[in-house]
Amino acid sequence: MHKRAYFGLYIVIAVLAVLPFVLPNSFYVDLAIRMAINAVIVLGLNLLIGFAGQISLGHAGFLGIGAYASAVLPTHFGWNPVLAMLAGAVATGVLAAVVARPIFKLKGNYLAMATLGLGIIISIAVRNEAQWTGGPDGMPVPAFGLFGFELTSDKQWYWVVAALLTVSVWASLNLIDSPFGRALRALHGSEVASRVVGVDVVRYKVAIFVMSAVFASLMGSVTAHYVGFVTPNLADFFHSIELVTMVVIGGMASVYGSLIGAVLLTALPQALATFEGWETVAFGGILMVCMIFLPKGLVPTLAAKFGKAE
Repeated sequence: MHKRAYFGLYIVIAVLAVLPFVLPNSFYVDLAIRMAINAVIVLGLNLLIGFAGQISLGHAGFLGIGAYASAVLPTHFGWNPVLAMLAGAVATGVLAAVVARPIFKLKGNYLAMATLGLGIIISIAVRNEAQWTGGPDGMPVPAFGLFGFELTSDKQWYWVVAALLTVSVWASLNLIDSPFGRALRALHGSEVASRVVGVDVVRYKVAIFVMSAVFASLMGSVTAHYVGFVTPNLADFFHSIELVTMVVIGGMASVYGSLIGAVLLTALPQALATFEGWETVAFGGILMVCMIFLPKGLVPTLAAKFGKAE
């Protein structure tokens, strides 16, 4: 791995270590936690979209599976929260593996529509199974506990998600510099050329789709336990689009672009709240400007402009 990539990781660790001591109140701690959660999800999604070149418009559905596993299994069946989280991740991985092979026979718009349909099916399922999920109103989620210790305060949750984010950045950097990561970049460039040099295209597509889905499921469980309540909005189409937008704005095929995109698009709605009814218009305008003047995303465009490869 390049030293520059490690240097970026050290900066991330330093910022995460200092941040809770300089934030003025619990509102900003909560915002930082949500940023970190979104960043981990977007890191996994960027591996799929940015590095492997495979679109997913239904990724929020995998968040929903993890979140509702952590809500339904402890509430209705008395499962330990850790086991429920792992069960949600396993179920998500199995589902992703089952649907990936037929889905990834498609390309372009057809692939986008297939992943969109999968996300919609999951969203409809959690809305309609009201006896288990609470339906459109959602349901409470038990506190997350391990060995008799429960996470209750924002500061405790901050350190947990900060650790998860650090590990995720480190794992992503190592992955993209591994033979697996090079194979992903190869099939993004040309599937035909990848096959010629011996890359099993289908296997790598399925593997990265499953990996990205499990990332999302685990963070869906973390979100559910942190908030203490889960609704079907977590799994809906608009949340999927928001996650893809974070990837695009930050920069596809950029690990640190994923972080920047997640931070900006998590904070931006809060910053625009003062517009009172016009925040959606302002939000859309900002995105349009970014896409016009920074078409490759913030981090790759700025890196290219200043002559520094990421």
